[in-house]
Amino acid sequence: MQADDPVEAIDAFFALWRDRLVESGFRSGCPIVAVAVETNDEAPQLARSAATVFARWQEALAALFVRHGLPEERGKRLSAFIIAAVEGAVIMCRAEQSTAPLEATATEIHDLLAYTLRDRPGTGHPPQL
Repeated sequence: MQADDPVEAIDAFFALWRDRLVESGFRSGCPIVAVAVETNDEAPQLARSAATVFARWQEALAALFVRHGLPEERGKRLSAFIIAAVEGAVIMCRAEQSTAPLEATATEIHDLLAYTLRDRPGTGHPPQL
């Protein structure tokens, strides 16, 4: 993640996915998810590779949350939740041919982060309630 503000970073990530989905006519998806769901017993290294990528994303996101004052364990849980929510929303968008699931997920996660990180260093985002 390039942005140092966690809320801005996640908002930018959702915007990137929204654009990618719309520009591809809802054909684009996450290649890591594709590898993870298509992996079989004949290629266990692919599943391990997908798991490694997801773990790195979680570590990077958790580190950003910790830099902004969250306890390490909370940062890890929150990063796993966000990645799972984004990936699920992308899959739903493709199925529905709509950005509505991604928009709903983005709004809820924005508000959750703004609330969770309020009064933390470097985040001046009041909750959108």
